[in-house]
Amino acid sequence: MSAEQARARLAAALVRLGAGDKAALEQVYRATSAKLFGICLRILGDRKEAEDTLQEVYLTLWRRADRFDPARASPITWIAVLARNRAIDRLRRKRTLGPAVPVEAAREVADETPSAEDSLIEDEGQARIHHCLETLESAQRSGIKEAFFGGFTYADLAQRAGIPLGTMKSRIRRGLARLKTCLEAGE
Repeated sequence: MSAEQARARLAAALVRLGAGDKAALEQVYRATSAKLFGICLRILGDRKEAEDTLQEVYLTLWRRADRFDPARASPITWIAVLARNRAIDRLRRKRTLGPAVPVEAAREVADETPSAEDSLIEDEGQARIHHCLETLESAQRSGIKEAFFGGFTYADLAQRAGIPLGTMKSRIRRGLARLKTCLEAGE
């Protein structure tokens, strides 16, 4: 099955899910769970937290799939953003609560799964994303990558770059607009 056919099947399943079709949830889960788990795991760095977050994502999809508009976003992008946002919310809650054990007590575990960025790009089957990202200014490119694939908030990025929050938001918004134009043009 081509990437375009897979995208169309996923979009159709989301539309059916939005209409209350329970079988569509299983189809969406099978098509996206590995990718979404990778996103959650990369952001949270904890398998249990990633699993819990993934469950929240599918509960949210069950309740809000009717909000998906295939004319506005690709289905995997829409779901991936939902997973990313849930993982970031959980990470923020975790930071607020503080660590359960001292960091010295944790052992390092190598994460051999592909990064969320690599999975999304590969699964979308579009080398154009890399090309279009490379056409952006360096600051826009790094801001978009860190915000959407690194799990950083705009406030975190602005603070790290030493610029006002509004400037960071504008930089990323302009970069996303240029990225969208490039992707739609099929350059």
